[in-house]
Amino acid sequence: MADPSFDVVSKVDRQEVDNALNQAAKEIATRYDFKGVGASIAWSGTEKIDIRANSEDRAKAALEVLRDKLVKRKVSLKAVKAADPRQSGKEFRIEVTVNEGISDENAKKIAKMVRAEGPKGVQTQIQGDQLRVSAKKKDDLQTVIAMLREADLDIALQFTNYR
Repeated sequence: MADPSFDVVSKVDRQEVDNALNQAAKEIATRYDFKGVGASIAWSGTEKIDIRANSEDRAKAALEVLRDKLVKRKVSLKAVKAADPRQSGKEFRIEVTVNEGISDENAKKIAKMVRAEGPKGVQTQIQGDQLRVSAKKKDDLQTVIAMLREADLDIALQFTNYR
């Protein structure tokens, strides 16, 4: 029988992000402080959200509305990166990127941390945009999961395929 293992992944529930975006768009359309400022929020491709308003403050306020809706829908803000507001003609734009998958550099950093701080006998293996962690004992895997949850990483982590 194979050693117990689990996968470390960074995924975002696209439907929850879409629901949060729609809720934020409705709130922006109906709130009094957004009346007449041309504020809007919409998908711009598959990975990006475009926020527009006629002032930098209103664009930032629309971003806060989106963040609030994402938190209420249990989407980690670590998976969402917002660029600085930039002026485009008469309006300000903020480009928000929804990140999925673990990059090679983050996977190497996590693997190094598991080898350095984790229990002895734990192996890590990078598999595309995820990381497989295996050990002889399930207790060691539980220790690694607890350690990764406490670590201050700049990506949202989930643990799947625990067996």
